[in-house]
Amino acid sequence: MERIIEEIRGDLDRRIAVAADRLADRTLTEDPAYAALLGRTELRERIHRHLRQAVDGLVRGSRGLPVDLSESRATGALRAEQGLPLASLLRVQRHGGRLLWQTLTEAVVAHDRAALPRLLPGAVVLWDVLDQMTDAASDAYRRAESPRAERDRELRASLLDALLDGTGAADEAAARLGLPARGRFAVIALGPSGLPESGPGPVAPRVLWRTRADGETGLVELGHHPLESVRELLAPWGARAGVSPVVEGAADLARARRLAVLALRTAPASGGPLIVLLDERLPAALVAGQSELAGRLRQVVLGPVLALPPEDRRVLLTTLGTWLTCQGSTTYAAQRLYCHRNTVSNRLRRLEQLTGRSLSDPAQVVELALAHAAVIQHASAEPRPSRAARPRARQGPKDTP
Repeated sequence: MERIIEEIRGDLDRRIAVAADRLADRTLTEDPAYAALLGRTELRERIHRHLRQAVDGLVRGSRGLPVDLSESRATGALRAEQGLPLASLLRVQRHGGRLLWQTLTEAVVAHDRAALPRLLPGAVVLWDVLDQMTDAASDAYRRAESPRAERDRELRASLLDALLDGTGAADEAAARLGLPARGRFAVIALGPSGLPESGPGPVAPRVLWRTRADGETGLVELGHHPLESVRELLAPWGARAGVSPVVEGAADLARARRLAVLALRTAPASGGPLIVLLDERLPAALVAGQSELAGRLRQVVLGPVLALPPEDRRVLLTTLGTWLTCQGSTTYAAQRLYCHRNTVSNRLRRLEQLTGRSLSDPAQVVELALAHAAVIQHASAEPRPSRAARPRARQGPKDTP
């Protein structure tokens, strides 16, 4: 094998140079990752060197000597540091191996067709050499990629923090994350269930997630998608979430995050929508955003109701909440509560007597609605006692129609 290579060395070198030109042109045409990273001259030189090293490895392998893999390792580490996908690196090396074998056979045929059978045993040696070179490059790539990937994750996290906390230059952080400075954005605040394992579908808006001790936050680049698409994106995951209104600049994302957290606080712990858009929950958000005033509102408006025994209190508050949900319809509220319409009317009259507010006065209905929202949010925020620690509820008096 070594003798054949020496006989065709001059012609083989010329053919390898041509093969390197062809493969460089093909790579730059077919692989955008390489085209964005390297110019033709540098890429052609790297390919040329790789092909010549494979030939040298073929000669050494035919002698039973180890192949020098230092250059392959250096190439793998370099490409990892540059951020070139490993698949792109392996694709070029695979094409290079096929092209090298074709070049070898053409050179032997041009020199002496009768010598071609003497080349065939070298095929096994050559492919073994190419496998070793590829494995060395891949191993070096993966070793170099791990710390680089960690650095990338840390950088991405710091850039997201700058946007979501408003602690840095928003336009610069957005640009480094591949986001436009002006566009259509929203922010998602997730509840305790955390991030789902599966990602959004291919047509969903892009979401950049940030996990911190205080919860998970998603920065949504809406593009042309409506805000409602965020609800559709999150619905299959079954997570409680608050969604901010649409903002149109990276500089507004910190405010959007605060509004998303506020929206999440209005999402009921049970028995209500899991995914809350702030603009659909503005009264409840108003209460959630003013905790001191919300506490005062609970006591001033619904204090007498809250002082009732637990079962009585539950019945009246549930009836009020259902009546408000049913837009003030006693009939629809009765259907939802599975009781007679007169029962609902009696409960509402008792609530009016206790609170001193009239359900026929729109201003006082607003007070009752906001106070009810404050009670619900306060109850959701309180830790629930364990089953063993919960006292048995006293059976209250039955309502009569």
